[in-house]
Amino acid sequence: MKRGIKVALITVALACAGLSFPTLAASPASKTQAVQTTSDAKPTTQTKAVAAAQSSDDEGTRVNINTASAEELAHAMNGVGLKKAQAIVSYRDEYGPFKSLDDLQQVPGMGSSLVERNLAHLTL
Repeated sequence: MKRGIKVALITVALACAGLSFPTLAASPASKTQAVQTTSDAKPTTQTKAVAAAQSSDDEGTRVNINTASAEELAHAMNGVGLKKAQAIVSYRDEYGPFKSLDDLQQVPGMGSSLVERNLAHLTL
């Protein structure tokens, strides 16, 4: 009886150790972020390069829906592939330039949630 309890306790301990292991093995990015947020030191050259790349990506993703090509729209918009981007360009060619960003909802395949998700990436 005592041996059975010991075996059960060891099994539970090993199972708990196995469950807690993934939380201890955090991804390198989250470890780096945690270290950066806790340190008061100046950013390194690599950190500056990553920040510069992210800011250039943010600046480059804003596109004009009345002048952008299908490839530019597909690259800049979240959840829009080349096919939907081509539908936007075709709609624009057929009906003229968009007067507001909400007019994108008139394009087949473009719902209100998809338009709202991409408002930050688009201009007129």
